[in-house]
Amino acid sequence: MVLLTDAGQEKQAPVKRLTIQTVEIAQDTTAIRSLDWDRDRFDIEFGLQNGTTYNSFLIRGEQIALVDTSHEKFRQLYFDTLTSLINPQDINYLIISHTEPDHSGLVKDLLQKAPDITVVGSKVAIQFLEDLVHQPFKRRIVKNGDRLSLGNGHELEFVIAPNLHWPDTIFSFDHHTETLYTCDAFGMHYCSESTFDDDLATIEEDFKYYYDCLMGPNSRSVLSAIKRMAELKHIKMIATGHGPLLYHNVEELTGRYRTWSQSQTKAESVVGIFYVSEYGYSDRLAQSIANGVVKTGVGVEMVDMGGAVDLQELRELVGRCKGLVIGMSPVSSSLSVQAALGTVLGSASEKQAIGIFETGGGDDEPTYPLLNKFRAAGLMIGFPVIEIRETPTENTYKKCEEAGTDLGQLVTKEKSIKTMKSLGADLDKALGRISGGLYIITAKKGGVSSAMLASWVSQASFKPLGFSIAVAKDRAIESLMQVGDRFVLNVLEEGNYQTLMKHFLKRFAPGADRFEGVKTQLAENGAPILSDALAYMECEVVSRMDCGDHWAVYSTVYAGRVSKPNSLTAVHHRKVGNHY
Repeated sequence: MVLLTDAGQEKQAPVKRLTIQTVEIAQDTTAIRSLDWDRDRFDIEFGLQNGTTYNSFLIRGEQIALVDTSHEKFRQLYFDTLTSLINPQDINYLIISHTEPDHSGLVKDLLQKAPDITVVGSKVAIQFLEDLVHQPFKRRIVKNGDRLSLGNGHELEFVIAPNLHWPDTIFSFDHHTETLYTCDAFGMHYCSESTFDDDLATIEEDFKYYYDCLMGPNSRSVLSAIKRMAELKHIKMIATGHGPLLYHNVEELTGRYRTWSQSQTKAESVVGIFYVSEYGYSDRLAQSIANGVVKTGVGVEMVDMGGAVDLQELRELVGRCKGLVIGMSPVSSSLSVQAALGTVLGSASEKQAIGIFETGGGDDEPTYPLLNKFRAAGLMIGFPVIEIRETPTENTYKKCEEAGTDLGQLVTKEKSIKTMKSLGADLDKALGRISGGLYIITAKKGGVSSAMLASWVSQASFKPLGFSIAVAKDRAIESLMQVGDRFVLNVLEEGNYQTLMKHFLKRFAPGADRFEGVKTQLAENGAPILSDALAYMECEVVSRMDCGDHWAVYSTVYAGRVSKPNSLTAVHHRKVGNHY
């Protein structure tokens, strides 16, 4: 039986649609799916085409367990639904798969309603929750292989799966229903009333995009989790934290995770990111840097130095990395963290690149003396030290992403030069004869803005009015040009474009203001219009196609004007076709 509870908004209202779906997915097991139909972004780099869901699960044995809660925006809807199914005070256990707010946003509310619930989670998750709920609560810390019997055949076995995609993640396997609860892993940001993966063709693009954004930077952790999953008996269903549950394609989609992750770990160039998750916002900052690195085609291996780290394996990892990123931790860190940091420093070598970020400040080891130690060992500076003293903002995470991209481009510089020389001379020159106009793309999303010089722009349709633009995957503006995002296409004027072109061609430091010293005014969509442009158009991204090292972005145009009707568009002529 499927029960749909509407949030009550009229269709024309600006309030975004929120609904709840409850479904009996297995014996004594109910999914409570919070459907966020119109959410268009998940973190700064993750644009959503099809909304998302936050999935919670109720398991009724002789004792009752709730697996995860929901996003705080669903507070009233979620508790109305939960109390229609069960008295919250009858719940014995709350299983915390991980503490990211979209899954744990209602934990504090639940504990206030039912203070006798025992919270079950990893050691790190329990530590995080103490800071989240600010009240005493019963807890049970579980390790890999631990079991919890609910009675009536329901026995939960726990699988420790750190960094998927938070450091405190656990999976829970119900041996009775053969259901594995995985939270973020194997999920996707896809909102529909289909509870299961009935139509693989419809969801597989979102499934891959989700993997690339969230799981790809943690490919080694994915493989470790899959290895531990293999020790379980047959998995009939994967109950994910986002999107449809996997039932019809479990083997196929877990196989894809394995294949993609194996490919990532075999990447020719790898950057190691070493941080301590329990301090400040290190985990999310590390993830943002990883996303920036991955944009350049470089593999990433993330290591939480606060976990159980094998120092020999750590030496081997550092030895094969082209770049290193260190997330500084306070001096009060455990001896094991200090040993791991010392191992990274002692194993670093010339020709590697180094980047350091720090959160919190205070009594931690100064960043610049540590940076000097790496420089003395012959390492190159991948990006300037990032010091964060306050709660990170969208701009902070964007700065970290850009820093990761800079480091990735540095470690692949020699390979990029070889690639540019590899194209046949005649073909290279012929391809270079394809010319294009000169444009500046400007975009703003929330508190983040960016811009880039573009020449691969072409009208693509009359009805609707639309055009295509090729955007390199490692461009800073790429994360602001997801489906549904709005931007401005500024047309440069022939004979009057050199100043703007030189400004936007220069290399900006991570987080730098691209518009400093440039005359602008705001378009209705919030993006900057360049005052010296020949013309401008306000645009919305409709679709994106993967074209190797670029995205082909198709956008529609809904507003615009020409400031100088008798002037012509600046044109860019190239001599070669394998680089700009």
